[in-house]
Amino acid sequence: MSLELRVLDDPAEEAARLLAEAARAGGAVALSGGSTPKPAYRRAAELEPDWSRVEIFLADDRCVPPEDERSNFRLVRESLGGVGARIHRIQGELPPEEAAARYDEVVRGRTLDLALLGIGADGHTASLFPNAPALDERERAAVAAEPGMEPFVPRVTLTLPILNAAGLAVFLVTGAEKRAAAARAFASEPSPATPASLVRGARTVVLLDEDAGSDLHFDAI
Repeated sequence: MSLELRVLDDPAEEAARLLAEAARAGGAVALSGGSTPKPAYRRAAELEPDWSRVEIFLADDRCVPPEDERSNFRLVRESLGGVGARIHRIQGELPPEEAAARYDEVVRGRTLDLALLGIGADGHTASLFPNAPALDERERAAVAAEPGMEPFVPRVTLTLPILNAAGLAVFLVTGAEKRAAAARAFASEPSPATPASLVRGARTVVLLDEDAGSDLHFDAI
């Protein structure tokens, strides 16, 4: 496993480039929600307008209907626009355990070629929150997760085994409020108190802006 730290003026542009490369190559890609990756998705759709060769999975989602403004599925679909990608959504309109069981059936046995992830100020990634029971899951690919931050809505998340099996894990991290969490996740010993520190693909690339990366020592790549 390799870990590459890159502090960039525009980390979203580099994330978009990696996503466009994955779309051209085809395979399975996991995407996250939130405001940070949204510009990367829009830019990736500009760089590669044909995503018909790739299947998109969600790293996590809230248990809300797909048209809800809090839905990660909605954010990904609208941000990518009409690129022709197949998006496997989490059926958030169902009870959390049922939604997780159905999503587990969809994802189980798949290997992600790329997983794009973020990190919260508390160190969480996907919906894997600090010291949560979901961190101990070793068999299932997806489980229900209690919310660890607002909005306090039950969630479904991919688990550590499937995220750690990804060929490429990309973390997109911006903002001074993420600085301490980034240092714990990428420059300290792995700990369930910082779930992002437990996620490492075969290759892991961390894309940070200067505010988020100022506490990290890195080699320019």
